[in-house]
Amino acid sequence: MNQPMKYIPYVNIKMGTDSSMRYSRGNTLPLISLPFGMASFSLQSEIIKERERWFFNPDAPYTEGVRLTHQPSPWIGDYGTFLMMPQNDIISNTASGAYSGYRIEKSIFRPDYLKIRLLRSECTLELTPSERGCIIRLSYENDLVPYLSFLPVMGNYTYSLDKENGILFGTNDHHSQDDAKNFKMHFVVKFDKNDIDFDKTYQGENGKNAYIHIAFKTKNVEARVGISYISKELALLSLNRECENKCFDELKGEAESIWEERLHRIEIDSDNSEQLRTFYSCLYRTFLFPHKAYEINASGKAVHYSPFLGKVCDGVRYTDTGFWDTSRTLFPLFSLIAKDEFSSMLEGFVNDYLECGWLPRWPSIGEVGCMPSTLIDSVIAEAAVNGIGSPGILDKALKGMLHHANNASSDKRYGRNGVLEYLKYGYVPRDLYKESVNLSLDAAYGDYCISVVADRLGYNDMKEEYLNRAQNYRLLFDKESGFMRGRDTNGNFSNDFDPTIWGGDYTEGSAWQNSFFVPHDIDGLVSLHGGKDNLIKKLDELCTLPPRYRVHGYNGEIHEMTEMACVDFGQCSISNQPSFHIPYLYALLGEDKKCADIVKSMCSALFTPDYYPGDEDNGSMSAWYILSTLGIYPVCPGSKELVKIPMLVKGAKILGKDINELML
Repeated sequence: MNQPMKYIPYVNIKMGTDSSMRYSRGNTLPLISLPFGMASFSLQSEIIKERERWFFNPDAPYTEGVRLTHQPSPWIGDYGTFLMMPQNDIISNTASGAYSGYRIEKSIFRPDYLKIRLLRSECTLELTPSERGCIIRLSYENDLVPYLSFLPVMGNYTYSLDKENGILFGTNDHHSQDDAKNFKMHFVVKFDKNDIDFDKTYQGENGKNAYIHIAFKTKNVEARVGISYISKELALLSLNRECENKCFDELKGEAESIWEERLHRIEIDSDNSEQLRTFYSCLYRTFLFPHKAYEINASGKAVHYSPFLGKVCDGVRYTDTGFWDTSRTLFPLFSLIAKDEFSSMLEGFVNDYLECGWLPRWPSIGEVGCMPSTLIDSVIAEAAVNGIGSPGILDKALKGMLHHANNASSDKRYGRNGVLEYLKYGYVPRDLYKESVNLSLDAAYGDYCISVVADRLGYNDMKEEYLNRAQNYRLLFDKESGFMRGRDTNGNFSNDFDPTIWGGDYTEGSAWQNSFFVPHDIDGLVSLHGGKDNLIKKLDELCTLPPRYRVHGYNGEIHEMTEMACVDFGQCSISNQPSFHIPYLYALLGEDKKCADIVKSMCSALFTPDYYPGDEDNGSMSAWYILSTLGIYPVCPGSKELVKIPMLVKGAKILGKDINELML
């Protein structure tokens, strides 16, 4: 009997990690985690003050230890973290003093398993994840006193050791750019108390530089870890539930099975091993975010810490995703391969609305709101048309959509920026708001998404009202230049227009990248351009022009400019989300071959098992590659329509079904 194919060996969890502030090949971390797990783990190479969020270097043959991390992006930062490092000989109280070399080529980095041998301490460290923790196995080789050190990273730490039960209790209060009331991550580490040498164990004062060194009597140690955003009791409960009665190899087997099930949701046939590695490395990334941020209490009930209220609330919660990025590809992919998970996420997003009054925009424990607009509208519409979410949840979600479509927040992290002006003028004025074109186009598309959900729930008058509002994008079109341009409060375009100027009226791009985002009304966009031939000509120009850019709107170069200019696809900057759908406009205009050729070139030239063409952004770029490889693409999430072009593999199955059958 043939054994099922294993896909984990094709996954490179380091894909995209060779990045910097100035040039992104993904800006990812090599995360050892269960799908959407609350606890993720990564090696920490080093922290340099100027780039402390780029803490892993795949080419560095040294490490400061294993870090519990929740970081969704280096642009957002980490929260609720700690660092574990085996030591002996000279014991350091800091990560920079404790670092050790390791042999990269002899180490194992997998979604379900990490194994490295630390050369300094002559200790082999293995880790396998649970949903809210992990098991660590340490094997020391020399006769020096072995320690496992917990070293400071950021924020304040507390440590207390329960000697009677061999349990370390700790807390960390660090969070990044968000507002999170009373935030504290609790973590527990459980040892066999007979393994601990309490006489040689010691710690520093609690606070910013806190540390503790756990000494052992034996060379072979297992430690079980659990975390909670609520209490040490719930952290211990999660540890006991997920890890207590399992040996390391048993938990590793469970983690492997869970990942293989996720990776088998899409099966492709390819003779190209590099293509298989790229595909399954991308598919792994699509199952990392958003993170679960809820726990199961002693009664078996889902509960979560609410950063808005600073207390415990009932129900599920998810965090660490930016909808400006993930709405375009990741959630449409979920509607095909992860409906149950998508449904739970939707419920969590609605819980945020119920607790703070606003639907989330960019949550990372609390709301960061670092990108413009409310493209969660797209996520909700995508759920609605695919039968995801109960009518009750969708109705609450719709109330949240209507709220940010018609009301302004005093905190710019929430809601639609410039919404009151949008209601007054039909667009967000450029003399009052930066990124006015994107704010306006996103609002018009958001209005379309409201109409979709209203239609699903039977609110016909509301559907028509918001369909009409969705036509506001027309107010920004400049027939003379053929671009979407910002207008001021008097209705005037600027006098000094240059379509290669980045920023200003546009988000992370220029007029070239941002003038074609009318996913809900391509026919209307065609009409504005005076017919299909004219729009095709404009797209041809976009894809063949030199990748010129002017930095004026940002007063300096940003990495997205560099990434666009370093490849040969003209002004079509597939390294960033505004260009994701642009090649597929050709197919909608009847130019299927042109679309297929460009997409094939992008997939083969810009994606490898090691690199992305730009920020991966929580699964969004991975999902673009997966959908493109499968020959399907959701130009308009919320419409249930998929553009279809030839697959880049010989065959593909989604959830066991032939992809052509799925399209029917």
